[in-house]
Amino acid sequence: MKIRFQADNDLHEDILRSTKRLRSEIDFQRAPELGLHTGVADLEVLRLCAEQDRMLITHDRHTMPGHFIEFIKHQDSPGIFIVSRRLSIGKAAEWLALYWEASEAEEYKNQIVSVP
Repeated sequence: MKIRFQADNDLHEDILRSTKRLRSEIDFQRAPELGLHTGVADLEVLRLCAEQDRMLITHDRHTMPGHFIEFIKHQDSPGIFIVSRRLSIGKAAEWLALYWEASEAEEYKNQIVSVP
């Protein structure tokens, strides 16, 4: 099964748009479509992503990894990609499109991946 992406509230919107421009068939949902906004707790974000079988795409290197480790102690997760803020929008989109093209969702179950 192909990866289904879920943008975190902190993800730069242009990364989502650029990724979709590269590969329009990528299923990449915006944060508001899942009810994500400032103030939604990380564990709730992870729960919502797991319910919809969507990999979370975030910039949050500070709090999300710790919450993710706690989350997977009790429940499986499709995984998370942490996109470096130092990457250009174009490079981030290229990396996400490459991951989507070259792999399957099951490969990232309960995994944290840094992009790049």
